Amino acid sequence: MPVERISRITATSPKGFEEAIADGLARANKTLRNLKRMDVISQAVRLERGKIAEYEVTLDIHFRLE
Repeated sequence: MPVERISRITATSPKGFEEAIADGLARANKTLRNLKRMDVISQAVRLERGKIAEYEVTLDIHFRLE
């Protein structure tokens, strides 16, 4: 029976949520193996002077243990 674990990460981008998600997934791929699923837990923006300065996502990365 396969066992999975979840790693929660936060990623940011100055361009948008999609890029932040892609960057987070790319980073997870560098250190985790057997990635199986990714859930977007939250999205937020950081503001500077009333304008969006950075997009932030929190992701749960599911991976199968060997």
